[in-house]
Amino acid sequence: MQRCLPARNTRCHCSLLFAAILVLENQDLRDAIKPREVRFYSLNFNNTLRWQPGRAGEGETTLYFVQYKMYGQSKWHNKEECWGIQSRYCDLTEETSDAYEPYYGRVQAVSDGIHSDWSLSSRFTPWRETMIGPPTIKVLHSNKFIILKLQAPRSAYKRKRGSMIPMTNYYDLLYQVFIINNLLDEQHRVLVYEGKDKVIKIEDLRPGVSYCIVARTSVLVLGRSSAYSSRRCTVLL
Repeated sequence: MQRCLPARNTRCHCSLLFAAILVLENQDLRDAIKPREVRFYSLNFNNTLRWQPGRAGEGETTLYFVQYKMYGQSKWHNKEECWGIQSRYCDLTEETSDAYEPYYGRVQAVSDGIHSDWSLSSRFTPWRETMIGPPTIKVLHSNKFIILKLQAPRSAYKRKRGSMIPMTNYYDLLYQVFIINNLLDEQHRVLVYEGKDKVIKIEDLRPGVSYCIVARTSVLVLGRSSAYSSRRCTVLL
């Protein structure tokens, strides 16, 4: 503790006041650069932690530091590839590779020598929260019908030999197939199939008409559907 002699009371008081002001200013700066909206974004188990800069905005010298841990662990782990980075995202796919376990991520900002407090994400369980991608479509046709071959999206997780694990290993997937008659309305989709088959035959189509096909994937247990696939168009002869 600093003690003030009577002759120096005024000087000591000013020094203490100045030190207190510096502490408050530093705390204000720490709060101002603290990252906001730290959250996981996930598609087919590609798990990325993203965040926004603090309310002070982002300076040229602002750097970010990322840590992660599994729920229940006491120790945080540094993500070496995201240690002192300028970007506002960090790929944590490998670090969150158990689809059924919950995880946390957190981010700290450093600017001009000032360290913010850590900003914590909400709990993230890949199996519950990842978005499922649409199937890929291959179109075969004759002069009377169209045959579609659907392929489930692949996850970001790999087998020991290196191949990507399909999402069907984790979910009971349902496919919805829509057809668009380009003579009528290019925005009007008609549901022509819903089920689990991967080879689908669409009949009763008019020759000489351009048709486009889109599909999406649904996970009933989660009440969730993917975005629509890219269009695959063909003209019956």
